[in-house]
Amino acid sequence: MKIDLTQTHDVEGAFNSIDFSFVKSKYKDDATKYCFDVLENPIRQTGYLEKLHCFRHLRDLQRQNTKDFPYYYDVSEFEKALKIASVIPDVDTHELLPLMDWQKFIIAEINGWKDQNGERRFTDIHISVGRGQGKTQIAAIQLCKAYLVDTLGFTNKDFLVTANTSDQSSKLFGYVKKMMAKVIEIEPFKTLAKNAGLDLQANQIIQKKTNNKIWKISYEADKYDSTHNVLAIYDETGALKTYDRMTDITDGQSQVKPYHQFIKISSAYPDPTSPFHDEQKKMQHIMEKDYERKGDNSLCLIWSQDDLDETYKPETWAKSNPLINLSEEEKERRTGNLIKQRDQAILNNTLHKFQNKNLNLWLKQDVASYLNLKDVEAATIKDFEIDDREVFIGFDYSMFSDNTAIGFVYPYGDSQYYLQQFSFIPWQAAGSLEAKENQDGIAYHAFPEYCQITAHKDGIINPEQIYNWLLDFVGNHNLNVKFFGYDRFGSYQVKNIVESLNANTSWNIMDIQQRTSALANPTKFLQELFVTHKATIPDDPIMKKALLNAVIKADKIGIQVDKDKATLKIDVVDALIDALFQGMYYFDENADLNNKDTEIDRMTEQQVLDWFKNPKSGLLGGEHSGH
Repeated sequence: MKIDLTQTHDVEGAFNSIDFSFVKSKYKDDATKYCFDVLENPIRQTGYLEKLHCFRHLRDLQRQNTKDFPYYYDVSEFEKALKIASVIPDVDTHELLPLMDWQKFIIAEINGWKDQNGERRFTDIHISVGRGQGKTQIAAIQLCKAYLVDTLGFTNKDFLVTANTSDQSSKLFGYVKKMMAKVIEIEPFKTLAKNAGLDLQANQIIQKKTNNKIWKISYEADKYDSTHNVLAIYDETGALKTYDRMTDITDGQSQVKPYHQFIKISSAYPDPTSPFHDEQKKMQHIMEKDYERKGDNSLCLIWSQDDLDETYKPETWAKSNPLINLSEEEKERRTGNLIKQRDQAILNNTLHKFQNKNLNLWLKQDVASYLNLKDVEAATIKDFEIDDREVFIGFDYSMFSDNTAIGFVYPYGDSQYYLQQFSFIPWQAAGSLEAKENQDGIAYHAFPEYCQITAHKDGIINPEQIYNWLLDFVGNHNLNVKFFGYDRFGSYQVKNIVESLNANTSWNIMDIQQRTSALANPTKFLQELFVTHKATIPDDPIMKKALLNAVIKADKIGIQVDKDKATLKIDVVDALIDALFQGMYYFDENADLNNKDTEIDRMTEQQVLDWFKNPKSGLLGGEHSGH
């Protein structure tokens, strides 16, 4: 049967279309039972990639020992590895900890699958799971087994522990050494160690009678070319920008007996161009193309969230944090701790790190914060009188998911600017206001001074509500509107609002191209206002969150603000930047902001044409009663 999941990604559908009854009746080992549970249990929270590698295991059991697939699953080898793992205590608590099914599955895949020569099938092993989920423990267990048992009768065998830096290598090696010290207190490992003359040294573990040794070195030391390792373990591989020295490890392993394996372990990192991430995508594609059977010597085991939206769905976090399911008590404790870490990360503008490390998600781009928490908090003031002031207004409109924001910029004092915003909140895409608030991480209903929930019965933005509120606000505070800038790529509702403003006010209105060429200067200006402490803001949680959500998007022309997740709102920032398109020149003595000729001088040719084509008739109907 030809199985191709590259388009459908429907692992359960493929699983249900195949008769696995023979496999299920023959293989009763824990690893195979785990695979059936992952694919058959609808309650279990499992990620797509977890389902995919379980499906691969079951399909391999069906095709083993065939002409095109000369591998087989040795249950006895897995059981031997499991027995060894079961007597190895935790290095911190010194207690025996029962392995969970997913941990047993890792051990089974590494040890159980063999080739026609009885050697390990998987030579290149890729393991990725969230922070604090025992990646290092599993790697250390495998190293202890390989060093103490697999190489009995062999001499002069090397085992490598490595990472990107000396500190990281030392950390992993220290963990391995602690585990080894505990293991050799237990029989039969105690006798094996004594007979081999095992010596736990500062930078290596050596058997003096066989000269088999575990040694550590860092990637930065660049000394892999002399290694010939039975087993090499690389920690934090995801941080590497290139694998240019990795071949020194793999080339040195090619003729090693009794077998050779290279295990790379890491959680996700900010840079998605990492070769570790590239390997994940390639292996995913190979597993999806089940019928082609490429990459049969590579093992890719990944526990991760399926989407960034799951950042706000703690009930799904077992996908990347499988230890959550250790017990009900552990589930409550771990989930609670993760929620606290996430919420703190939101406040500190480090949510991307939480998504990387804790949820094992690769972001779509490197994160470069637009503003930092310290500068935003420093700009917060309690009171500012806006009545009778000159103001520059920016407008960022949205219908369904994003908020609609109006930004107000009030120049004052010695080249200072007071920034204010008001948002309109849709909930249609989220399904309800409560879901919208949970998704965005803001209790909008608690801040009526900074936002309004949409009055539309379907939860979408109501343009008449915005138009009426804006004119009431300007009139009630007797504001002198110097400029109104808006996103020219808005919907027809934006056009209606703007045309009504043109018909019913004398405001200087401009549509602003949302391109780096137009936005680079006001974007940089807003950033500099905070850095130089020339900006002041109210204690507005909606504004603060938007300012801290924004990240830098750069190209050859300059910078724009962007966001690294759909639900991380930056609409307020976009509105303020539109207002500053002209507001930034307020204190420029050569700028005449009441003169439209000055505005045209700053426009591109296309903007000039668009300016003169801008209609002056209102479509919302009639003059506003409050204006």
